[in-house]
Amino acid sequence: MQRVVDYSNLRDRRRGGLFDVWRFHAFFTTSDLDTVTADKTHRDHAIIEQVHADQKSSALAHLPSGKFCANAAWLVCAVIAFNLARAAATLGGPRLAKATTPTIRRTLICIPACIASSARRTTLHLPTRWPWEQEWDMLFNNTIRRKHAS
Repeated sequence: MQRVVDYSNLRDRRRGGLFDVWRFHAFFTTSDLDTVTADKTHRDHAIIEQVHADQKSSALAHLPSGKFCANAAWLVCAVIAFNLARAAATLGGPRLAKATTPTIRRTLICIPACIASSARRTTLHLPTRWPWEQEWDMLFNNTIRRKHAS
């Protein structure tokens, strides 16, 4: 005898969530911390693991050599680049606030634009109908334009 399962309403149930008001998760610990502190520690650990994964998938995947000093210098440059990319994403608005480094690089840093200069003025021509124009404008207004306005 075959059992037929109807999954058509499962998709609708996932959208609403099983518990609309409360989210539950269980954790076990051997520490002497109270429940709230243990939960905060667990969540902080998850955040730093995401940072490590982001670094490993970008700059740390290309450590230059087997020499300690060269790798240390590369690590310093990778961390500086990561922090600058995170700051640019934060200044670019909420849409990129939690984006990974490759996404930030693709949307804000490596943009297909044309630089033109005429009469001692430099103009940046962004692509038409570019989906990240609003975030780039917000980043520009929060950094460059603010400096020149004062």
